[in-house]
Amino acid sequence: MLQNFKAISLSYKKAPLDIRELIALDESSCRLFLQTLKGFIQASDILVLSTCNRTEVYYNSDDDYSAEIVKLLGITKGIENISRYFDYFTILNEHDDAVQHLFDVAMGLESQVVGDMQISNQVKVAYQWSADNETAGPFLHRLMHTIFFTNKRVVQETSFRDGAASTSYAAVELIEELTADIINPSILVVGLGEIGADVCRNLKDAGYKNVKITNRTQAKAQALAEECDMEVLPFENMVQGMKEADVIISSVARETPFFTKEMVKRLDILTYKFFIDLSVPRSVEPEIESIPGVLLYNIDTIQNKASEALQRRINSVPKVKEIVAESIEQFNDWSKETMVSPTIHRLKSALEAIRQEEMARYVKKMGPKEAKLVDNITKSMMQKIIKLPVLQLKAACKRGEAETLIDLLNDLFNLENQPVNADQKSE
Repeated sequence: MLQNFKAISLSYKKAPLDIRELIALDESSCRLFLQTLKGFIQASDILVLSTCNRTEVYYNSDDDYSAEIVKLLGITKGIENISRYFDYFTILNEHDDAVQHLFDVAMGLESQVVGDMQISNQVKVAYQWSADNETAGPFLHRLMHTIFFTNKRVVQETSFRDGAASTSYAAVELIEELTADIINPSILVVGLGEIGADVCRNLKDAGYKNVKITNRTQAKAQALAEECDMEVLPFENMVQGMKEADVIISSVARETPFFTKEMVKRLDILTYKFFIDLSVPRSVEPEIESIPGVLLYNIDTIQNKASEALQRRINSVPKVKEIVAESIEQFNDWSKETMVSPTIHRLKSALEAIRQEEMARYVKKMGPKEAKLVDNITKSMMQKIIKLPVLQLKAACKRGEAETLIDLLNDLFNLENQPVNADQKSE
């Protein structure tokens, strides 16, 4: 059976931040959306990936469900008339294009900060959700494990993952620019999810000492503070921490802004105060920039920095693409071979039936040793007989000519009426 892998993608390349944050899915929404898709579209191998830069759905089907997926996404998010955002989505209905895109996304080739290390883990988590919700079939399992193996090759064979050039590191580079004239700047990190925690680690590596962190979960803040040698600010004292901070980094996960204009107005700002919003949806209200002395930078304003690490990654891109191309070729060979697997198994079953029938005619005349010897000889003969057709079938797959050979074998051995042995299916 030929695969028809497809994808629909909304990413930073076409959609501005306000659209991306409107459509972004958290874990519970992703899981719910997977179940919704499973129930409403005739597709297998469904994967939902949602990060700050993209929300994507991958699926395997003969039919194009792009419009239905967007409508179901609107229902999941409670967005009326979501079809008005349809033009922000990129539709990949060609199998090869969808496979290539998922590889590129998982490797970090499509990331806003090239080689972003967070994306590979985010793809793994998305795959786990698919497995948990039983929306991953053999095709997706094989594809994802091929991607994970490819990622290991990229790490081992290139400099693409060397250094720190993720979104969180780009935020630290921005802080360096903003506070160049401030001695020992005071930094407050609010929200310690994956990105917030990475920011803290990068701040430590960059040598910042005057950093306070706060989180609703005190234990999480305490553990990270010990790791990074930072001070924990009790969440209830956050306003005081904001007054003292030169830079406030927010990675708070919530549907509505946490830092509002009214909250910031009460800070009595006497000098510049920089807000860096790394959340999607945004956790800092854009209107705070109307307050004198307040400057806001959201995730779209964090530009790629020409750091040494980033440059090494950029230089490694051709090699990464070469590795990806090799992996895709190997995966496609496997994918094509799945089309001939039933024929191979039926051919083996047909020959085995002939062997068993002939053995039954003569085994009664043999002693145990003779019967065992003949059994081994005939099994060996059968393996040698079937070897060439199997090799020819696999070679025909690579040439895209398997159907003719399948039809010929079906006619010669009446394979359509031949059952597939359960043990052979698992080979």
